[in-house]
Amino acid sequence: MYLLPPSLDEWLPEGHLAYFILDVIERLDLTEIYASYGGDGRGQPPYEPSMMTALVLYAYSVGIASSRRIERATFEDVAFRVLAANQHPDHDSISAFRKRHLKGLAGLFVQVLKLCRQAGLVKLGHVALDSTKVRANASRHKGMSYKRMKQKADELERQVAELLELAERVDAEEDAKYGKGVRGDELPEALRHKESRLRKIQEAISALEEEARKDAEAAAEEGEQKLRQWEERSRGRAKNRRGKKPKVPNPADAKPEDRAQRNFTDPDSRIMKDSSKSFQQCYNAQAAVDEAHQIIVACHVTQCAADQGELVPLVESIEANTKELPGLLTADAGYFSEQNVTFLENKSIEAYVAVEKIKHGEQPVLVRGRSPKDMGPKQRMRRKLLTKRGRSVYAKRKATAEPVFGQMKQARGLRQFLLRGLENVSSEWGLWGMSHNLLKLYRYGTLPAV
Repeated sequence: MYLLPPSLDEWLPEGHLAYFILDVIERLDLTEIYASYGGDGRGQPPYEPSMMTALVLYAYSVGIASSRRIERATFEDVAFRVLAANQHPDHDSISAFRKRHLKGLAGLFVQVLKLCRQAGLVKLGHVALDSTKVRANASRHKGMSYKRMKQKADELERQVAELLELAERVDAEEDAKYGKGVRGDELPEALRHKESRLRKIQEAISALEEEARKDAEAAAEEGEQKLRQWEERSRGRAKNRRGKKPKVPNPADAKPEDRAQRNFTDPDSRIMKDSSKSFQQCYNAQAAVDEAHQIIVACHVTQCAADQGELVPLVESIEANTKELPGLLTADAGYFSEQNVTFLENKSIEAYVAVEKIKHGEQPVLVRGRSPKDMGPKQRMRRKLLTKRGRSVYAKRKATAEPVFGQMKQARGLRQFLLRGLENVSSEWGLWGMSHNLLKLYRYGTLPAV
């Protein structure tokens, strides 16, 4: 029994992460979150948005993403009780807040990154790129190939037609069977199930065909460009044209491959090989990590299992987030292409991007001296990585980027995304990245002066 009400400020030791989160919230601009509520006295939030924001950020920082677990923690965990001001938002309110402000919460990533830069945690002297496969909130057993969809759609159409014919024959008898208060013209349960399943499969077929059409249009555009280049190189060389004439595919002939898959639970996810070497429904989570203190300076999610097309978007995100470019950049062989190397050269970024995978324990022979002038981008990069400086710089990549994913997955329990859909998952990955940076800033010891 207390003769006087206790102060929540005394429930946790000084310097606790919860108090640090509250201090950070005071530094953040939450205008976007507050703006969604009406300013005329109507549509007021059920709970103070800044309190809910602190609750969500702290939850992700300690590896809790489930709204039900957050609700339970407001009863059982002292830190959550302090952040919630001894209130207990139910899981529906927490889930609705996160869903309503998902983009706004993820948008705080840049503001937290700015605090890290002001504290001196971001140097941009060396940034390492890496990726990790994170399982989607969907089972791979809930997917189907294009070939199987076509077969199943034909089978379901036949079954639906048979059930409709049967329903018409017995329609008069059903009135007596169903009894008083029932119209008697309801669809049989089996028919409702088959019709809904047929509709889902037809939608998936249409989506795969649309993707194939878009890919074909992009391939046709690329083919036309190559054809123009070939014609320019071959002008005036009718008898000795340079190379084989490129073919331009016709988008009208586009058709998905029979193996093309689509998941019914989360259609945006894709089958990928994860860290356990098994094939699962996943997303490819990308991150650019600053070497100085392992701060994430850019992150996004892609549906593509390969990393080659993600180097340019990551570098552009680094520039957008920090208004600067890194002086040096490292990436593994998954990111290599001659176009990517040329892009980095044009940006005046010293790049060390592996050309091919090196077997574990293998020690390539170092090279010395100047590079031959007639070497292409790939040969130059391979030789660059075989120099003493190249080996030394590239060795830092693994120690810079990979621990970040280990901290998220092993220490904080990121096993799969909670949300579904590429847009939602991208925002959720932003929350995980922001909470990682918050923890780095917290362990640094102090917030930068205002």
